[in-house]
Amino acid sequence: MSEHQLEAIEIETAPDPSVSVIWLHGLGADGNDFAPIVRELDLNGCPAIRFVFPHAPTMPVTINNGYVMRAWYDIIGLDIGQREDMAGLRKSQALVEALIANEKARGVPANRIILAGFSQGCAMTLQTGLRHPEKLAGLLCLSGYLPLHQAVPDERHSANHETPIFLAHGRSDPVVPITLAEKSHSILSSLGYKVEWHEYMMPHSVCKEEIDDISAWLKRILAE
Repeated sequence: MSEHQLEAIEIETAPDPSVSVIWLHGLGADGNDFAPIVRELDLNGCPAIRFVFPHAPTMPVTINNGYVMRAWYDIIGLDIGQREDMAGLRKSQALVEALIANEKARGVPANRIILAGFSQGCAMTLQTGLRHPEKLAGLLCLSGYLPLHQAVPDERHSANHETPIFLAHGRSDPVVPITLAEKSHSILSSLGYKVEWHEYMMPHSVCKEEIDDISAWLKRILAE
């Protein structure tokens, strides 16, 4: 396996998938974290989908006393979104781009590929998706935020200006404050992106109502 290709868990809803969902986990988790969600989603009427749940690289994480864990980038302090690991974000962006390229090589066009992510995975979904040079099917962004937001106006690619964005957050999230997600929503909206905002009475997690909303969103964008 290439050093640029991450190991991943794959689940196909039917043979010969024509859609791929690349789903990025949060800090300290791995691809197993969200694999069970496939059977919880109502995908009735959707085309065959290949869900790809990659494992992030391992690295020392500053906020956790340098403990080595799976992470897409370093978290330097409690002020998430202020002091950011730019080098780590860009390095993982290249890894996510390699996952997209792999799905294209398997016959799924970019406009049938959805990037999804939770927490750090949400940040990577936005970091990569807004800069990707081909139109993607959608960006599914859960309990995270827009990283390197000051660079987005200059670095974003017009190919994904019209790409649907599902942005969701828990009102009582103690890990990534909802105010950070609200700021991200405001920035994206001001730049003209199509953002579907959802908030739920939950902490840093996923709830049944959110899963139902994700199902409805997937059905809608895959019907377009």
